[in-house]
Amino acid sequence: MEMLNESFIGKPLYAWIIFFGVVFSLLIFDLGVLSKKQKKIEIKESIFLSLFYILIGTAYSIWIYYMSGLESAENYLTGYLIEKSLSLDNIFVISLIFSYFKIPPQYQHRVLFWGILGVLILRGVMISMGAVLIHQFEWILYIFAIFLVLTGLKMLFIKESDFNVQNNPLFRLLSSCLRITPALHNERFIVRLKDKTGKMKLWATPLLLALILIESADLIFAIDSVPAIFSITTDPYVVYTSNIFAILGLRALYFALSAAITQFHYLKYALALILIFIGIKVLTHWIIPTITISSTLSLGITVGLLMGGIVVSLLKPQEDSH
Repeated sequence: MEMLNESFIGKPLYAWIIFFGVVFSLLIFDLGVLSKKQKKIEIKESIFLSLFYILIGTAYSIWIYYMSGLESAENYLTGYLIEKSLSLDNIFVISLIFSYFKIPPQYQHRVLFWGILGVLILRGVMISMGAVLIHQFEWILYIFAIFLVLTGLKMLFIKESDFNVQNNPLFRLLSSCLRITPALHNERFIVRLKDKTGKMKLWATPLLLALILIESADLIFAIDSVPAIFSITTDPYVVYTSNIFAILGLRALYFALSAAITQFHYLKYALALILIFIGIKVLTHWIIPTITISSTLSLGITVGLLMGGIVVSLLKPQEDSH
């Protein structure tokens, strides 16, 4: 029992066991119950699941509070909200990928499940690397802050072009290196088929290409989200748990919002302001150490900006903003 109280990456070992126990339970529930049958997930079901995952994610802050105090709980919620909001852009890209490959709804949740499973591992690697770098070179935190400010300004003033699957370098590389079937083979990622010579060989299906592109898209989005959460807190436990719980509900959130995601036009600007605010918060404390913006104020500003972006988007649709 004493081993459970030993420190592991800044927290007692039992804290990590509880976290991974909850995550694996949710994944088993998802894979064993929700994904048991290949069927289209209806909007009503996806909204219910989204609310369920949001409830679990936000409720975990109570455990953070019990274990590490109010400030850590507020940092967790701030990181969770930012990661959940940034994932909306991810949903838009996923929708474009599915549309390009003509992936029917009954197979989309299989791609998303394995995609999110891969994301959990990749985020763990990226966050671990970030924690090690910050521990060895504290000044990297200020590089993160400058990057966030520049990213926020770019989101505010530069109109980004739509994600284009056909012009994506990774897609062109995969198309040239792999044997790809022209059509889907149910929910399978790889199949054995005869080539032109009549020999049986392995072929990749469009479902596999969609999965790989979704994984690569998340890596790109992680370039924003990982520095953002590290600029809020350098506690690896808070960073990783807030990121993972925000990502876990992405599959359900996709089916709930994929049709309406383009309506939240002004949410992009709210996110840009949040990234700028977080970056300036870190840089201000670096330049003038006596100035410290509390976690409570940071959480309040984050919630206020997100709610403002959502409300303005609903009151003023995108077609009226030009």
